[in-house]
Amino acid sequence: MKKQIFILDDEQDILELVALHLSKSGFDPVSFSHVADFWKALETTIPNLIILDLMLPDTDGMEICKKIRKQSESIPIIMLTAKDDEMEKILGLELGADDYITKPFSPRELVARVKAVLRRSSIVNAVENIGISDLLRMDINTYEVWVKERKIELTSTEFKLLKLFIEKQGWVFSREKILDYLWGKEKAVIDRTVDVHVKNLREKLGEAGKLIKNVRGVGYKLEIT
Repeated sequence: MKKQIFILDDEQDILELVALHLSKSGFDPVSFSHVADFWKALETTIPNLIILDLMLPDTDGMEICKKIRKQSESIPIIMLTAKDDEMEKILGLELGADDYITKPFSPRELVARVKAVLRRSSIVNAVENIGISDLLRMDINTYEVWVKERKIELTSTEFKLLKLFIEKQGWVFSREKILDYLWGKEKAVIDRTVDVHVKNLREKLGEAGKLIKNVRGVGYKLEIT
């Protein structure tokens, strides 16, 4: 079954371009030029991924991203932005977006980003439960994370990042290594992206967030204190 992708953009030529290349790559794109139609569709359909333009005439794309994340942490979001502004990208990631791409963009790169994000959101592993004592554990198959008895909602990127840290406890990962792990050959992101995802992960984990240590000048590791 084809994976369905919602595209929200007020520029008709962008919608047609993105939909065309996603269709050619075997996806089922659904295009929206009006925010109201987008929200109405989300009431009955949960897409596999959302491509969201941040520069919409009637609504702030950042607010849409924030609202989506309040409703669901599991739907991957890729931001489209006409601004090559690092702080805007960082803000979008802090609000829960999984990736971003700057206009004008290569359709081939966009499809590659879509595939990379979808791979991160469909982790399959034979091990069902991994964790650290009674404080932190995760179930790979059900995509669930608990801090003690409290269930934590993570984005696909945050989940995969936590999985890396837990499986390799004590290992120090540089930002470059983490970028390679999350994006592979398709990576075209700034190092700050890693810092934002780690910051979000720590905040969501609450008391367990202190287990993720910043190794100055190198990167990050997870360590029992």
